[in-house]
Order: sequence, then C-alpha cells, then structure tokens
Amino acid sequence: MIANLKKRLADIIWGQDPFYGQAFDHAMIALILAVTILMSVETLPDFPVQWTRRLVIFDWIVIVVFTAEYGIRLWTASNRLRYGLSLWGLIDFIAIAPFWTGFILGIPGTEALWSLRLLRIAKLVRFVSGMQTLRRAYELVWRELLMVFMFALLVMYCTAIGIYFFEHESQPTAFPSIPHSFWFAVTTLTTVGYGDTYPVTTGGKLFTFVILMIGLGIVALPAGLIASAFTQARQEEKLRQANLKAEREAARRASAEATALSSDIDG
Repeated sequence: MIANLKKRLADIIWGQDPFYGQAFDHAMIALILAVTILMSVETLPDFPVQWTRRLVIFDWIVIVVFTAEYGIRLWTASNRLRYGLSLWGLIDFIAIAPFWTGFILGIPGTEALWSLRLLRIAKLVRFVSGMQTLRRAYELVWRELLMVFMFALLVMYCTAIGIYFFEHESQPTAFPSIPHSFWFAVTTLTTVGYGDTYPVTTGGKLFTFVILMIGLGIVALPAGLIASAFTQARQEEKLRQANLKAEREAARRASAEATALSSDIDG
C-alpha cells in the first residue's frame, strides 16, 4: 500500500499523471501568483490593518504547502541526493528553510517570511512548462551567445580607446581616461545613449556613428540566435510529446487487447 501511494504521489507531483499532474501544477501556479500579488498589495500605505493578520495565516498555509511539497519530492525522488543538490531542489529548500529556522529560533513569523518571499517567484518557473523549452534553447545556443558576448567586450574596449583619443583633448572631464570612457562605450553599443556623455568633435561623431551601426548588429544577433534555438527546441518538444502520446496509445491498445483475449479465454 505504501509503495502504491508513493508511486501515485510521484506521478502527480513530478507531472507524470496527465490529469492530476497538470491539476497540481496549475494549483501551485495559482497559489504562487496569489501570494506574490498579495506581497505587493500589502505594501500599500492605505492597506487595511485588519487584513494583516489574515495574510499571516495565509502565509502559514503557503509554508505548510511548500514544506509538504518539498517533503514529498524528497521522498519520491529516484535519487534524493541528486534532487537535493539540484537547482530546483535548492530553491525548494531555501524557500522554506528561513521560515522554519526563524520559527524555531523564535524570530517572529512575519520577519522570517520576508526572507523567502522572493524565492516564491523562482518556484513559479518550475511549473511553467515553456521553461523546459527555453532551457533546451539555451543549451543549443550558449556557445554562440558566449562568442557574441566576448565579441561585444572586445568592441566595447576598442570603443573606449577610440572615443578617448578623439574626445580627450576637447572634453578632458568627460573622457579623462580609457576606463572612464567605458560608460560611453556601454551606452553607445547598447544603443541606450543616456546623453550624459557625447562626442563634440567631428572625428568623435563619425566614430560614434560607426560604433552605433556595429551596436545595432550586436544587439540584434543574440535575439536571432535565441529565436532560432527556441524554434528548434519547440519542434523537439512537439516531437517528444507526439512520441509520448503514441507510446501511451500503443500501451492502451495492448492493454485492451490483453483484456479482450483474457475474456475470450475465460469464456
């Protein structure tokens, strides 16, 4: 009976059950969204005082739910150490550990709760199915993104050197050194252009124009890489879902045929 209960809970909490697994994920998403919104609403200056106690009770309910979820995941995990040291395992643990530590040590509950509320948003990522596709997209493209980042740093350094030599004599306070010119390089390459430092010489303006054109390409390149990788990851996910559906249908048919054959033999 315990083994069956463990398997049943594992199917639900790890999303293997097609109905109750999705229902659990949706319930957790609703809970986290509700508590995240309330965390912001209760900071309003005119927030009713009588609702504060109710929110504390609601926080207790959330902590109990998160603690039960973490305990069940730890109990049903195929490799408990691997889950406990994984990113999601650490987030699940840290989201409840500060509260229980503060509660045991005598820290007021409302103070301890503030130390973990932000992590509830991180927990929300677990239950968004699209995040798995996004993670797969990152795995496909992280090398290219690293190359773009290194290239951006190189261009940024060259921009700081160039604008320093063009503008140092005309604006010694705005561009006193190459390190000080890095802020101009950042705002120019990212096409933000706050306007606090800008070129006044003809050479500096022409140089800035060239850097702006390069910056447009640097900003657009990662977006194109991520979009392409996300499309590929989405196609892989659709293929995986189709294969999983076909396997379930084949298993259902095999079970139905076995049941029919057993009935014929018994008859």
